[in-house]
Amino acid sequence: MSISTTTYDELTQIAARYPHARSGLLPMLHLVQSSEGRVTPEGIEACAEILGISAAEVSGVATFYTMYKRRPVGDYHVGVCTNTLCAVMGGDAIFERLKDHLDVGNDETTEDGKITLEHVECNAACDYAPVVMVNWEFMDNQTPESATQLVDDLRAGAEVRSTRGPRICTWREAERVLAGFPDGLADEGPVAGPASLVGLEIARERGWTAPGDSASGRTGTPGGESRAAAAETADTQRAESETKVEEGK
Repeated sequence: MSISTTTYDELTQIAARYPHARSGLLPMLHLVQSSEGRVTPEGIEACAEILGISAAEVSGVATFYTMYKRRPVGDYHVGVCTNTLCAVMGGDAIFERLKDHLDVGNDETTEDGKITLEHVECNAACDYAPVVMVNWEFMDNQTPESATQLVDDLRAGAEVRSTRGPRICTWREAERVLAGFPDGLADEGPVAGPASLVGLEIARERGWTAPGDSASGRTGTPGGESRAAAAETADTQRAESETKVEEGK
């Protein structure tokens, strides 16, 4: 079964955004997933035809990146971070609880087609560990209990909101956004929280500024010091630290 005319036309639109059409392959594959629920052979063929490349080249990209799925995905893709910090903070326990609760394994979908569960690598949200993502939206500081309630709410059709983003849409809707078709929710919900802003608050308290460019003559190192003075301070602090270590032996 071929993809729809509408999807084919939108794939062509995506390719036309780029000086080199094949640069549009990644968002094109997201659009295929939005339309088909996964990367299908027909979707691969359509992308290849539009871009003037082989189906093997498209398939190579689709199988390289884990965000592209060759099997149908549920309405909600629930990714549990099990990388180092999240694992230490309870990510492994969350993943095991959800596997038992949903009666699925890794990268499997519940019988009702609602939830696909997957353990994922670092989401760059370590300050909120352990983190769960639903259709690539953050759910921070989770526990086995809160994660269980989360998937129950999703299956029940309750409105769920990201802790640092908008209300949760379906996976297909999220894939369409990743293809470059905005859903109008980009500015909905908070984009940062206290843990994200700790560094900024410390910098403000201490009067630190970002390094300026040499053309302007600014050297905005911490405390307004010159780069040479900052380096000298760092050397002094390092020497003092080494002395304390020696004295403690």
